[in-house]
Amino acid sequence: MTTFIDDTRFNEKGFIISTDKHLLPIDVIYNYLNDDSYWAQGISRKTLEKAIENSMCFGVYKEGAFAGFARVVTDKATFAYLCDLFILPEFRKLNFSKWLMQTIVSDSDLQGLRRWSLATADAHGLYEQFGFSQLSKPENWMEIFTPYIKPQ
Repeated sequence: MTTFIDDTRFNEKGFIISTDKHLLPIDVIYNYLNDDSYWAQGISRKTLEKAIENSMCFGVYKEGAFAGFARVVTDKATFAYLCDLFILPEFRKLNFSKWLMQTIVSDSDLQGLRRWSLATADAHGLYEQFGFSQLSKPENWMEIFTPYIKPQ
């Protein structure tokens, strides 16, 4: 299902953002995350497919050409975790990351949440533009960190 909230899902250059998972080029996403990202290197394809299946996904396209991706893990009521956001190198410098973020935070299924979270090593400036900040009470947060997930 391709859904559009308003005209912000289309840009003046003819690109669209869609939540239709059938449009996602899993091979391209897998290759980028596994080979080029710093946060998901070594992820198995099976793990990625399961993650996509169980998340809200946003793809950026033009006439079938894939330009970028983001995934939101959420219950659509109280919490959302933004992850795996990337724009392919040939489409960078076109403000697609900002457009993608605008689309995600304005999605009707993601309104009224109590908390959004994400982790980034190098894109703080982008996310701060959309209200993200350092954890207000980091002493309250805990984690189990397993950077190398074993394929299931």
